[in-house]
Amino acid sequence: MKKRPVIKLKEFAQRREQLMHMIGGNAVAIVPSSGMMIRNRDVEYPFRQNSDFLYLTGFNEPEAIAFFIPGREQGQYIIFCRKRDKKAEQWVGRREGLDGVQANWGADDAYPIDDIDDILPGLLEERSSVYYNTGSDATFDQQVMGWVNKVKAKRRNGVHAPQEFISLPLILHDMRLYKSAAELRAMKFASKVSMKAHQRAMQRCCPSMMEWELEAEYLYTFKKSGLEPAYSSIVGGGDNACILHYIDNHHELKAGDLVLIDAGAEYLGYASDITRTFPVNGKFTSEQAAIYQVVYDAQQAAIEMVKPGNTWDQPHEAALRVLVEGLVELGLLKGDVDKLIEKKKYMPFYMHKTGHWLGLDVHDVGDYKVADQWRLLEPGMVLTVEPGLYISPCDKVDKKWWNIGVRIEDDVIVTKQGYEVITSKLPRTIDEIEALMASDG
Repeated sequence: MKKRPVIKLKEFAQRREQLMHMIGGNAVAIVPSSGMMIRNRDVEYPFRQNSDFLYLTGFNEPEAIAFFIPGREQGQYIIFCRKRDKKAEQWVGRREGLDGVQANWGADDAYPIDDIDDILPGLLEERSSVYYNTGSDATFDQQVMGWVNKVKAKRRNGVHAPQEFISLPLILHDMRLYKSAAELRAMKFASKVSMKAHQRAMQRCCPSMMEWELEAEYLYTFKKSGLEPAYSSIVGGGDNACILHYIDNHHELKAGDLVLIDAGAEYLGYASDITRTFPVNGKFTSEQAAIYQVVYDAQQAAIEMVKPGNTWDQPHEAALRVLVEGLVELGLLKGDVDKLIEKKKYMPFYMHKTGHWLGLDVHDVGDYKVADQWRLLEPGMVLTVEPGLYISPCDKVDKKWWNIGVRIEDDVIVTKQGYEVITSKLPRTIDEIEALMASDG
């Protein structure tokens, strides 16, 4: 097996150190893992770790809570997790246990998760603030309040309890926005597998296939590489390509239609996110090619605006102008381009932004505005660039354009010099796509 990128324990430790430095010596931070989710009756969904928990610990088990207490002499990083249990492990898989989470994942101390209500309140004593993701889980909110109230009950004994709750994402999600070299290697690996999967789907596509059959082609590549989908995939043929988040994937693919695939794999929790649109029979019609070229040109214009010092919104503005100019040229819109943009007359054909942050979540964390101003792009940020046009049936639109839906999406790193498109090797131009589909799959 070829060597794969890894994120070393040292990096997780550095993240924790940075977090504890930022919250200060008189505070604590609490981050819960994800739990198992029931699919039906006693069958569970595949486990996916909470992204904040994964970012700070690398520990990939449910029923765990990470607790950070700066300055604690006995250890600042504590994990509450499941104990080893031979009978349970025989049924559902191995556990690290208390010793394992210290030896293998760098915890300074570990306690059984079943004992957390007895142990954790004592760790809150004499701390002024509690950082956690307030409001995201009502049950966990109640649990945290219960721990704090246990400490408050001791105030007659001179014990001080935390007096404020602070949203941990204010700090943590800003940290996650800037990717390290190791994170970027993980994302590039996920993108590499995703590009192979999309290429396979393009080469295997043919009329009369079902959308789910085409989905199976790229999922095969994900699984063969040991990766999971980063999100629910879209395979939309014909009019389904005009539905932004179409995930039914159960209709027939017909000759003469386009098919839009939005799919990406996940590696070490890090997502890739790629969209390609191509003709089911391998050849664009003149109308399809015209719309596709406008979207392609818009994406190129947007990518060129990805560089340090530009704002988050500048790639979108660049793409939007090209899209509106193209719609006017094709006769789908009429009027002055500036006024059409100002009055948002393009909205029936283009109703979303041109990208989003990418990382441990496919729509990753990080504010898009700071102090009510669009955020400046900086090296280490990763975003998607994904303009599109969606022409649904409408009395004001010539029928020759109906049901043409096109989106092109790539993953882009902001570098010191400008940008790096890490999905650029997957064909994007009309000629490249038609040549790939004509080759032997």
